[in-house]
Amino acid sequence: MSLSYPRPHRPNPARRLAAAVTTALLAAGVLAGCSGDDGPERSVDAFLAGWRSGDLQAVGLIDPVGNKLPSAEVAREIKELSGELAATPPTLTRRGEPKITSDIATTTVQVEWNLPGQTRWAYDRELRLAQGDGDQWQVIWEPKVLHEQLTKGDRLALRRDAGARAGVLDNAGKPLVTPRPVVRVGVQPNGVADLKKLVKDLDAAFKAIRPALVPGVDLADLPARVAKAEPGAFVEVVSLREEAYLQIKPRIYDLPGTKFISDKIDLAPTREFARALLGTVDPAQADDLAAHPDRYVVGDLVGHGGLQGRYDERLRGGAGLTVVVERPAEDGKWEATGTELFRREPQPGQPLKTTLDVAVQNAADGALRAESRRSALVALRISDGAVLAAANGPGPTGENLAFTAQVPPGSTFKVVSALGLLDRGAVTVDGPVNCPKTFTVDGRSFKNSDNFQLGSVPFRTDFAKSCNTAFAALAPKLGGDGLAATGRALGLEGQWDLGTDAFTGKVSAGGSPAEQAAASFGQGTTLVSPLAMAGATAAVARGRFEQPKLLVDPAPAKPAPAGEQLKPESVAALRAMMREVVTTGTGSALKDVPGEVYGKTGTAEYDNNPAHTHAWFVGWRGDVAFAVFVEKGGASTASAVPIAERFLRALPTT
Repeated sequence: MSLSYPRPHRPNPARRLAAAVTTALLAAGVLAGCSGDDGPERSVDAFLAGWRSGDLQAVGLIDPVGNKLPSAEVAREIKELSGELAATPPTLTRRGEPKITSDIATTTVQVEWNLPGQTRWAYDRELRLAQGDGDQWQVIWEPKVLHEQLTKGDRLALRRDAGARAGVLDNAGKPLVTPRPVVRVGVQPNGVADLKKLVKDLDAAFKAIRPALVPGVDLADLPARVAKAEPGAFVEVVSLREEAYLQIKPRIYDLPGTKFISDKIDLAPTREFARALLGTVDPAQADDLAAHPDRYVVGDLVGHGGLQGRYDERLRGGAGLTVVVERPAEDGKWEATGTELFRREPQPGQPLKTTLDVAVQNAADGALRAESRRSALVALRISDGAVLAAANGPGPTGENLAFTAQVPPGSTFKVVSALGLLDRGAVTVDGPVNCPKTFTVDGRSFKNSDNFQLGSVPFRTDFAKSCNTAFAALAPKLGGDGLAATGRALGLEGQWDLGTDAFTGKVSAGGSPAEQAAASFGQGTTLVSPLAMAGATAAVARGRFEQPKLLVDPAPAKPAPAGEQLKPESVAALRAMMREVVTTGTGSALKDVPGEVYGKTGTAEYDNNPAHTHAWFVGWRGDVAFAVFVEKGGASTASAVPIAERFLRALPTT
């Protein structure tokens, strides 16, 4: 269809001549659509460039009835119509040559928007031009040039729908985080009789919850929030797990002004449950929005720390995106018209399947619950290296001490030293090894805990009673790097790939005679994590090293290869000695624990003050190997061993 636009009638001989020539060329079938320097394509390209830049001064613009339009007005209207997409103008491409009918040219333009989430929205629009005086081609502007369903006053807007967040699964494939009952505790301002007293009473009640809420409930801003709220509003104070709420319900339910709403929130089985390993899922924080403005918007759920943070994109999935048309309502606010121009459906996240065992993790968390010092407990399945539990205490700290601590192992490292000595034939379990009160190497004096001495006793007794001086004396038999070599045979210092951060240890090697003596019982420069020691302990129980495994899906790309078989006679002897630690040695507090428990205690100095020590216990029962660590725990028999006992008694024996 041919359109004409009114213009003042001005006889133009040149125009009449051009028309005659055009008619002749059409009759001959040789007219090109828009060839030549004066064709409409130059105006089309200038308009497309000006659309993107916001400067249309190089383009002649008219409305559909032929009225001239100021370039600045059209540029402003394009920006307003683009709405929430204005900050990222589309890529505009002319498709082919314009077609000319009389004094109207028509061309197709591809409009391609780059939307958040690397989403492409492309469509074709028809652009028309009219040939004005002086043979100049003028762009006919109207809102539907931008999109066929836009009219004046409209704008484009984005609507975002978050995908369903996937869960972190346990070793049975069940979600660890599921909807669990909570009670939202709040205050209704017009029901409060004495706000100062209410705050005091609530604070005392929250502090009475056991295990304690860490961090505690901060009520400092509650008076100000109540003062600003509407009289009948619900001013939320805290959401409590149902079991925590029931502890203090008698104390807070009848307080004037308190209100309670039952709800369900996605939560782990308990507040402590593998918290540092799993991480948390929270509404997007200011830092998240600033760091990833193209990924998150206010209200999004974001993983922070642990597996939730590391695998946030996988778990979160892809947000759905819809481009809609909005126009002003009577009150001037933008409202959707119901017209959708583009939709990308949300994509659900992909779950993470872990090796965690709920019963074992609960036992580990429970064992640490009464510990006030920073502590950790790691449990592995001996048969395949699966991580069954990773507990950290106290409080919901984000640091996964169980995997990433870098601390001296103390006498638990006698497991490594003893294996190295047995492998080299330097000792036998029943051969006599002197255990004096002190032993000096290069002017450095070594002593035993509480300055005990055993005299000349079988090596197994030195091990069971944890004699430092005996091991210091035997250190030269390991050589400069013998301890490190044995440690590596048990997986220490290895390149492990668990799918999360883990410290695999650093074993002393090539040091002075005094350093070698200290390293023989886990002092000196040797550093480990609870996970590393649990892995080494499992290797002794199994007979060879197998890298601990945490993630099943997605499986880590480069797990460490399995180690070579350990010498059967050496590990058999070492196992017997670790059993003796429990039956007659430093771990004898565990001898009445059901089942056969094997282990080794450890007390590790961490600075120049011998009174400052970390506490350890490593061992196994059945198919579960474990390591307990208590930072600044003092004597292992007073802190680490009782934790091990609580763990083993709570651990399922089937």
